[in-house]
Amino acid sequence: MKILLTGATGYIGKRLLIQLLEEGHHVVCSVRDQNRFSLRLFKERLTQIEVIENDFLEESTLNNIPKDIDAAYYLIHSMSSSEGDFQEKEKISAENFRKALEKTAVKQVIFLTGIINEEKLSKHLQSRKNVEKALKSSVYSLTSLRAGIIVGSGSASFEIIRDLVEKLPVMITPKWLNTKCQPIAIRNVMQFLVGVLGQEFTYNQNYDIAGTDIVTYKQMLLQYAEIRGLKRHIFIVPVMTPQLSSYWLYFVTSTSYFLAKNLVHSMKIDVVANENNLAEQLDIHLFSYHEAINQAFDKIKQNDVLSSWFDSFSNQFHSRQVWQYLEVPEEGCFKDIREEKVDDEEKAFDRVFSIGGKTGWYYADFLWRIRGFLDKLFGGVGLRRGRRNLNNLEAGDSVDFWRVLYANREEKRLLLFAEMKLPGEAWLAFKIKDGFLHQEATFRPLGLSGRLYWYSVLPFHGLIFNGMLKKLAGK
Repeated sequence: MKILLTGATGYIGKRLLIQLLEEGHHVVCSVRDQNRFSLRLFKERLTQIEVIENDFLEESTLNNIPKDIDAAYYLIHSMSSSEGDFQEKEKISAENFRKALEKTAVKQVIFLTGIINEEKLSKHLQSRKNVEKALKSSVYSLTSLRAGIIVGSGSASFEIIRDLVEKLPVMITPKWLNTKCQPIAIRNVMQFLVGVLGQEFTYNQNYDIAGTDIVTYKQMLLQYAEIRGLKRHIFIVPVMTPQLSSYWLYFVTSTSYFLAKNLVHSMKIDVVANENNLAEQLDIHLFSYHEAINQAFDKIKQNDVLSSWFDSFSNQFHSRQVWQYLEVPEEGCFKDIREEKVDDEEKAFDRVFSIGGKTGWYYADFLWRIRGFLDKLFGGVGLRRGRRNLNNLEAGDSVDFWRVLYANREEKRLLLFAEMKLPGEAWLAFKIKDGFLHQEATFRPLGLSGRLYWYSVLPFHGLIFNGMLKKLAGK
């Protein structure tokens, strides 16, 4: 089948693409930034992939959608958006998608959404319900899969639970931890998404998909602690407001404040699935919450996390047209340029490609952590995002508070762009050539505050960048 896959660079989309290719389908990957899509990951299946660039908020960008597609997946959402009303954005995207697809030969659209069984819904869940309504059409059939908390390596839910339990032996928590939910393993989500494809009995139907356990959020945290062999104490207080809860999640975990705020409002509502026999019809074995956690850690231990929610671009980051920064500017910039001779180029670049995350920054890590804390304090992403893979990088990956713009092992070149809060723009570039490791930090200041910032951190640059370079070079 010829399939249109939206959100192909997202957490679900990356994993689904691999599954669809293994099933032998031809996949048209719809992305907002073609630079983020790495064809090198699919060397063996290049004939099965087509990449097109679309922004479903802009109807004029949708004319390149092929007319001969058989099915499509709608995996677009704006939950972490900090710009305007995300509900309106989601509705516009869905309507534009529907209009564009109605001009094609598509027979089935598959939509992954949230469980919406309660009468009173959060803004996020109400938006998901509105999107499902906007996607319905008389031209094609819609199959809606409604999931609750998705548990898997790199998923937002799993990483937030992991942050809380690993870091806090005692938690003073809001009362929404008593809310019930029915988590589902990412492996089961993939099985459902692939399983309903082309199945006519699922046309114009919606299904709640969930694992075997109904638990509270408190029980999820405690069961995670049990699996990890950690002793944790959780005390629930009724006085924590939604705003305080959002700040609590933001500062303790690696989530953004806007995502934390939307999560808090959603977590006040029970997310329990209505029973159906779709799993039996598709011969899917549903996993328990314990099994989902263990599967996630199997992937982490093997350094085989296929995708992470950290790597998703916010609308704010998209609006900056970040790929224009692939060319590091020369004019009006401050630069810190250093080089060091290396004895073994391959080993040196392996160290470069492993920078950040658990590996750290090779020198004065405590200063990097202080900078990360200050970034978080002022509403930035901080250092907690880490990185998806311990020793491999692709364009679009996050590395702590940096974003990978270019990564090429053959050229021995890595270019990072800063996502931290700054009065300006910053790049960090590494390249090995002719036996030398070249390291270049560039800062383009914004006004007087940018210049004051550069000179205030200049003494630390001499210490940090020199020490980091020597360690990377193996000295």
